[in-house]
Amino acid sequence: MAEADPFKPAAADAVSARGKRTRAKLLRLVAMFLVPLLVVGGALVYWFGSPNTVSTDNAYVKQDIVSIAGEVNGLIVAVNVRENQQVKAGDVLFRIDPSSFQVAMRQADAQIATAQARVTGLQAEVGANAADIAGARDDLALAESQYAREKALLDKGFNTRARMDEAQHAVAAARDRLASVTAEVAKAQAQLADGAQVPGLNPQIAAAQATRAKAALDLLRTEVRAPVSGRVTQVNRLQIGQMVFTGVPMLSIVREGGARVEANFKETDLNRMRAGQPAEVKLDAYPGLKLKGHVDSIGAGTGSEFSVLPAQNATGNWVKVTQRVPVRIAIDSSSGDRPLIAGLSANVTVHVGDK
Repeated sequence: MAEADPFKPAAADAVSARGKRTRAKLLRLVAMFLVPLLVVGGALVYWFGSPNTVSTDNAYVKQDIVSIAGEVNGLIVAVNVRENQQVKAGDVLFRIDPSSFQVAMRQADAQIATAQARVTGLQAEVGANAADIAGARDDLALAESQYAREKALLDKGFNTRARMDEAQHAVAAARDRLASVTAEVAKAQAQLADGAQVPGLNPQIAAAQATRAKAALDLLRTEVRAPVSGRVTQVNRLQIGQMVFTGVPMLSIVREGGARVEANFKETDLNRMRAGQPAEVKLDAYPGLKLKGHVDSIGAGTGSEFSVLPAQNATGNWVKVTQRVPVRIAIDSSSGDRPLIAGLSANVTVHVGDK
């Protein structure tokens, strides 16, 4: 029986090692060529994207933010909300000291009472003057009758010129008194008259009532209420004892249900974009969340046109820059329990189709 060759296992091991080294070398060569190709291909896909979509990462979540300001001046006496609190329309946010406005209400009530008393006095004066008119007419009739008798006696030669002068003077005095009393009645009636703007109501009473209505409105405005439902922010401006000035914002409310995305697309992407096209929104804050939406509208101007200092390109060193146009994306799907916070960064892809 032949003995086993002791060199055969060693040779087999050497061949196996050479094969492994060859395979490793081939794998390295493939990796050296394949990985760069994959990187370049991925970069090209990322750069040029799908021919049926346009994308941008220059997009942000927008919310309607309502600034709340006091409509009357005064000191804050109560604050009923805290930062990020959810409120409903009509909830009291803070209160302004009502003392001065309550005093204005009492002053307005006094003005109404004064006007009513004056109207009552004028009505009584008209009544009294009406009686005086009747008496003045009787006096005039008597003076004229006496003058007629004196004149008849004078014609017969039984009277003197002096008595005729007295009778004539009495007639003139009676006429003057009647005219004076009639003028007083007309003046009082004019003061009692109403105008076309407030028929049936004396103008002075109407003015006093308008003053009271303004005072009541100011008193009502000392309770500052939420005009919309949403989340309260910037409440740190509210401090008890702080002065509120008309028109100066004191806090803000982020309106609920008004979330949208404002995406700034390159002007070269707008050729195929139309309102109503479907869109997909991804938020940096929530990597696994994809929201469905659509193009709501395309802006009327580029971002530079609405900036505080618009670009002035009428210079010799002008460099053309691709402009960005704001496109509003309406969100159609729900984000669930993940709030759409104003200002969140987003990535937007719009499906523009073949045409």
